Amino acid sequence: MKANIKELNAKYSPLTPDERIHELYKDFSPNEIMITSSFGTSSILLLHIINSINPQQKVHFLDTSFHFPETLKYKETLKQLYKLDVVDIKPDEYQISFTKKEKVWKSDPDLCCAVNKVGPLASVKSGYKIWISGLMQNQNNVREDFGIFQEADGIIKFHPLIDLTEEEKNKIIKENNLPEHPLFASGYESVGCTHCTIKGKGRSGRWSGKLKTECGLHSKPSKPKE
Repeated sequence: MKANIKELNAKYSPLTPDERIHELYKDFSPNEIMITSSFGTSSILLLHIINSINPQQKVHFLDTSFHFPETLKYKETLKQLYKLDVVDIKPDEYQISFTKKEKVWKSDPDLCCAVNKVGPLASVKSGYKIWISGLMQNQNNVREDFGIFQEADGIIKFHPLIDLTEEEKNKIIKENNLPEHPLFASGYESVGCTHCTIKGKGRSGRWSGKLKTECGLHSKPSKPKE
């Protein structure tokens, strides 16, 4: 299918998240579709829906080497629960060593994310047409203008949960008795790398005290062409 972002957004807008993902696998071939998961506090909903629709879908995980042990344990829990085919994406050893030695997250957190997240994913996503992500508009002011479909950096990003409210998301998780991240009950409502995450409401605990709100994977894309 040749993608027209404006038409896709119009078509998918009235649909529920489940219906949107069902429709995506009709409009695009499964081998064109990539999904990433941070296995963070909000990851379970998208993984649950994807698994119910296409359990063979590979799930890409950016293993920066700086995740909380609880996140890695949660990843293994969900991997076993849903029989997920998880593909770990890691920076090369030089980048990991450089980051740790220089403590780059303190002096230049954007560079830290660039070498440990953005760079490693770039070569992977070049092989796909669609990138499924669980972003929601209410998470921060960068994401509030995102649509269901967006073009960015040579790939079409698909956000089936984008217009869900936090209350709607939590209701679905509760109704389906989905397992929550081990740190959520301790006050971590959003979880990333250990050195850039503290307890906090929403994403307020990410890069606290810095102007930074995104790792660079989800910077605001250009507006779709008419």
